[in-house]
Amino acid sequence: MNFDLSEEQLAVQAAARDFAQTELLPGVIERDAEQRFPAEQIKKMGALGFMGMMVDPKYNGGGMDTISYVLAMEEISKIDASASVCMSVNNSLVCWGLETFGTEAQKEKYLKRLTTGEAIGAFCLSEPEAGSDATSQRTTAEDKGDHYVLNGTKNWITNGKSASVYIVIAQTDAAKRHKGINALIVERGMDGFVVGKKEDKMGIRGSDTHSLMFSDVKVPKENRIGEDGFGFTFAMTTLNGGRIGIASQALGIASGAYELAVRYAKERKAFGKHLAEHQAIQFKLADMATKIDSARLLIWKAAVLKDQKRNFVKAAAMAKLYASQIAQEVTTEAVQIHGGYGYVKEFHVERLMRDAKITQIYEGTTEIQKMVISRELLR
Repeated sequence: MNFDLSEEQLAVQAAARDFAQTELLPGVIERDAEQRFPAEQIKKMGALGFMGMMVDPKYNGGGMDTISYVLAMEEISKIDASASVCMSVNNSLVCWGLETFGTEAQKEKYLKRLTTGEAIGAFCLSEPEAGSDATSQRTTAEDKGDHYVLNGTKNWITNGKSASVYIVIAQTDAAKRHKGINALIVERGMDGFVVGKKEDKMGIRGSDTHSLMFSDVKVPKENRIGEDGFGFTFAMTTLNGGRIGIASQALGIASGAYELAVRYAKERKAFGKHLAEHQAIQFKLADMATKIDSARLLIWKAAVLKDQKRNFVKAAAMAKLYASQIAQEVTTEAVQIHGGYGYVKEFHVERLMRDAKITQIYEGTTEIQKMVISRELLR
């Protein structure tokens, strides 16, 4: 077992770290306060290849492995989780889903633009009555022969307003339940498609999270991904890979807070010596570092299994479950180490603590991850 990163992987990590420090760090507090989507930064991420990292180069992708992707996700997430969730959705859910299951025509029309950042993608599964229970889709896609008529509402959609390509999961035949669900590609500007209000969130406030409404939206049959009834399988398979991305985001949030805590502990003095010289703080840092390394190893394992085309479902769920849990714990301790300064926006750690919570909710809650893990264990 070799834990050494290749020269290419180290280069990707360094490039992501440099971009995060030079392009994302300036203004990140203001974007959070103003709930402003990092549009300019996302465009630059596309130009640098961060929006289609694992896609085949013939579709303008980077052709990289999943380890390279999670390394970049961690570095971006250390600084701006609002930017990294856009990157995660575009890479893990939209680009991967299209490349793996889309037709050649769909890849030519949509994937080539998504990989470069020319277009941004959104994955539309959750609804007011269908969050964790993805089988209970109320959005309908009525089969009209050469097209579908789409009606319904989607909630909490990342990149909701900024996207131009939306993968929408909808029910075509309710009698078949999950086997009657389809995945459709919907374009921004189609008649009857309306972007609703932006959510006022606790964390990842720069992320563009909206509800979407579809009223008699006409979607061509050629925009269906896979065979009729493949939509639920498409969604669940895609989410398995997405969990690696969100686990990496949680890891980045945790490691970003840890690095800030170490720096502060070395600079701040209390009772005549630096905080880092107090055993109480040393033990906190030791626990934080151990949790971060443990999460990183779980994520790398899932990434390697995915690249080897082996079953990574359990590994991805374990990585997402644990990384999101320790993100909460580590960021809270980082605030504690900063004391009163940790509670003000200037020192960044309070934002990271707020950002951490969502990683336990989206792309499968903590409880759903435990269900997936136990199901795999008991097969």
